[in-house]
Amino acid sequence: MKTEVLNDIKKAENDHLSTISKAQEEKKQRHSQAELEADNLVTKAQSNAEQYKKLKLEEARHQAALKHAEIIKSGNQRAAALKAKGEQNLSKAVQLLVLRFKEQLHVKA
Repeated sequence: MKTEVLNDIKKAENDHLSTISKAQEEKKQRHSQAELEADNLVTKAQSNAEQYKKLKLEEARHQAALKHAEIIKSGNQRAAALKAKGEQNLSKAVQLLVLRFKEQLHVKA
């Protein structure tokens, strides 16, 4: 009877050791899976951040191009207005220049 009890105890001990070993293996496996999942999440987050960065840069370039076009258009309009205003006074300016030139000729003569 003592040997049966000792065998039962030995068997129970072996079963418990086996169960503990399986639990430790499962723990290692779950830990590895968790690390892999964390790495995948980090990689995905980095990819999403890169895509977001590219999108924002493209939007900024587009806004800069629109502003550039607006500035060029405004500058062309101002240049045209100044040219039109200058052309209105061109004949008066030429007459004044010729008059001053003639005055300078008469002063020296």
